Amino acid sequence: MDSFPVVDMEKLLGGERRAATEILRDACENWGFFEILNHGISHDLMDEVEKVNKEQYNKCREQKFNEFANKALENVDSEIDHLDWESTFFLRHLPVSNISEIPDLDDQYRKAMKEFAAEVEKLAERLLDLLGENLGLEKGYLKKAFCNGSEGPTFGTKVSSYPPCPRPDLVKGLRAHTDAGGIILLFQDDQVSGLQFLKDGEWLDVPPMRHAIVVNLGDQLEVITNGKYKSVVHRVVAQTNGNRMSIASFYNPGNDAVIFPAPALVEKEAEEKKEVYPRFVFEDYMKLYVGRKFQAKEPRFEAMKAVATHPIATS
Repeated sequence: MDSFPVVDMEKLLGGERRAATEILRDACENWGFFEILNHGISHDLMDEVEKVNKEQYNKCREQKFNEFANKALENVDSEIDHLDWESTFFLRHLPVSNISEIPDLDDQYRKAMKEFAAEVEKLAERLLDLLGENLGLEKGYLKKAFCNGSEGPTFGTKVSSYPPCPRPDLVKGLRAHTDAGGIILLFQDDQVSGLQFLKDGEWLDVPPMRHAIVVNLGDQLEVITNGKYKSVVHRVVAQTNGNRMSIASFYNPGNDAVIFPAPALVEKEAEEKKEVYPRFVFEDYMKLYVGRKFQAKEPRFEAMKAVATHPIATS
């Protein structure tokens, strides 16, 4: 089996652009996951983000999680399929930040995460341009597709910790699912593993790599690319040792954006009679996803076809 794809952003902009672009294309078409190096986010900033997040968990969330953990495994002798072994909260950046409203965050934490979010946002938009270029789409198409409603993109960060679990045979860190949104950029712990994705029927590890950003593609990019790129099922396996940090930033379409396959890609594949994905409003898909996150994505797409019984205005 080929090794896990690693994309060097510096090579994408330099003399080795063709080879790096091919790695990116293969990663998007055949893996759905890849890691990027030399992404432009300062290592010092990443170290600060790691520091403040681990301190915040120890100070504000560890005791509450331990109380949950003790109850979760009490009198349990078979696999638990209705909860995850994680401590998590969500920061919204766009359209309006909520970071000042989240309790138990000090000024140092808020400053570091605001700066980090701004850098990740820029990186997400650079990646969308590169993905669009690889697909032969007009410049800026994917960002425009995320913003074709009255709002801009939505963007937020899920901050998670996966503490040690005494019974990883009974509970997952996070149950298997695909991500509903657009493009996901993850800053993960480089010491504690656990993230896995499904490829060709086999669960593979996403290798921890210091100062790398892990990228995966969500359901909306699968629709917009007419299946050329696909969202991939992934999970977090609970570990007996180590507290795994996960800072996953989701760059998604605006809530009222109308999502549909890029016409240029539908025309390219028309002769193959590939199934065309449905046209829908992103917010409607999210409402459906909330209740079906841990189920297969295909029935969600089918359900959206049933909803789209009349044309949706795109202007």
